[in-house]
Amino acid sequence: MAKLISKTYGDALFELAVEQDKVDALLEEIEQLKQVLSENEEFGRLMNHPKILKEEKIQVARNVFEGRMSGELLGFLTIIISKDRYRDIDAILDYFIAEVKQYKGIGVATVTTAVPLRAEQRKKVEQRLLETTSYKKMEMNYLLDQSLIGGMVIRIGDRVVDSSISTKLNELQKELLKVQL
Repeated sequence: MAKLISKTYGDALFELAVEQDKVDALLEEIEQLKQVLSENEEFGRLMNHPKILKEEKIQVARNVFEGRMSGELLGFLTIIISKDRYRDIDAILDYFIAEVKQYKGIGVATVTTAVPLRAEQRKKVEQRLLETTSYKKMEMNYLLDQSLIGGMVIRIGDRVVDSSISTKLNELQKELLKVQL
């Protein structure tokens, strides 16, 4: 359900941004808003408090953000509060950011390895991903997981390429267990 909510509201905000040719401006504002909200947890608690009236929450949001963000984003925030969807704000904003990256041809990849990659190795991985995908640019995230033993796991969205030694060993073990003597 939360995914449907974030998609519905995120799509609406994205369509507004494209319609008004404000994709970059709204993206920058939303990234700043996410940072402000993460630094001020009390605001989130206030917006999610069941005993505070929606009208009061909207007035607080207006008092805090009016003149500090665009009318479009403030209006959107007001709608989210009035529809009792503030608890989904992070997912909605994340969905919007992902849509903008998709729109601009920016892929987000997470590369997990057993040992840190050198700068030239990272560059090669990024270049290879650009060659094998339709993205114009890649946003690379690197993680370490020693349990992989060697190789790497690359995740782009819901696609995963797993060439780790631990996975290959697990697959070999499964094959050997199938063999009957």
